[in-house]
Amino acid sequence: MNELPPHAPMPRWVRQAIFLWWGSLVAVYVGLVAVRQLRSLLLQIVLALFFSFAMETSVDRLGRRGIKRGAATGITMLAVLIFFIGFLAAMGSLVASQVRELANDLPGYITDADSWIERRFNVTIDSGDVVAQLQAGGRASQYLNNAVGVGTSLLGILFQLLTISMFAYYFTADGPRLRQAICSVLPPARQHEVLRVWELAINKTGAFIASRVILAIMSAAFHWLVFALLQLPSSLALALWVGLISQFIPVIGTYIAGVVPALVALGVDPAKALWVVGAILIYQQVENYLLQPKVTAQTLDMHPAVAFAAVLAGTATFGATGALLALPFLATVQSFISAYIARHSVVESYLLVSEASASNPRHPDPEDQSQGDG
Repeated sequence: MNELPPHAPMPRWVRQAIFLWWGSLVAVYVGLVAVRQLRSLLLQIVLALFFSFAMETSVDRLGRRGIKRGAATGITMLAVLIFFIGFLAAMGSLVASQVRELANDLPGYITDADSWIERRFNVTIDSGDVVAQLQAGGRASQYLNNAVGVGTSLLGILFQLLTISMFAYYFTADGPRLRQAICSVLPPARQHEVLRVWELAINKTGAFIASRVILAIMSAAFHWLVFALLQLPSSLALALWVGLISQFIPVIGTYIAGVVPALVALGVDPAKALWVVGAILIYQQVENYLLQPKVTAQTLDMHPAVAFAAVLAGTATFGATGALLALPFLATVQSFISAYIARHSVVESYLLVSEASASNPRHPDPEDQSQGDG
């Protein structure tokens, strides 16, 4: 009986390829799980890096005046914090007073609405129970539970803001050492590219902040005019609130900003609240399709259609954070790529022929003429 020939041993490179294949799959899976679990922290770090880029110019100016970088970073962050605390405190007192007036006048509004419906539609509605429940503080437990839920959410947001602020401080105060640590493990050519991208990111972030400030001023001016015509109290403060919140809180900022003037107008006259909401919504559409693309094109050197698409893509991918970071990120990438793309001048004869063909469809093509002459 013939014996089978012994099998040849498996080549070493096959075992290495199998190990590398399965090892890569496991590494990718573990990486995806880690990114999914740490997604919130990673987004906070990215936001902190964005804010550090935004503060870089101010910190450098203070540094040139002899102030140490850590102290300059602290002064910049403290100035921003004081501004927002003072602004929110002023707005909070205004909203609280208007809400109190609205709560006091709400029973009268309900009674007037009941009388109006009865006159217009000949329908009788007993609003006495609703008014009595409002005056007696009905559903207090439900309001208390809602207040507790809102308080918990605010604490979570405050913790995230503190985390982002801490990372932003370290990224800014230790910016030179961080760049040095990154470049120390790279060859000189790569170091130049990293420093170039870093500088571009700082410049484009500053340009993005400038575009937001310009849009905030335009929004505040428009809404100040509307609120002044409606004779709302503290019309300038309300306009500044709408301008700042709508520009620096992406996606939902407009709706958050619109609640405060709508509540104030509702405390004055419910009809004025409708005018306020209508004006805010109309201006938002004008800003989205006309003002923002043009301002972005000037400050970030980006085509309006590309800027609009970038905001939509960032929102769909990462939500509010993506909407905030989409424009400076894309502007940085665009500037970096353009430095390595060779551009060529377009042949003027073809441009002239194209313009002539557009104005006169029967204009003969130069290639056809050359073939005919031949």
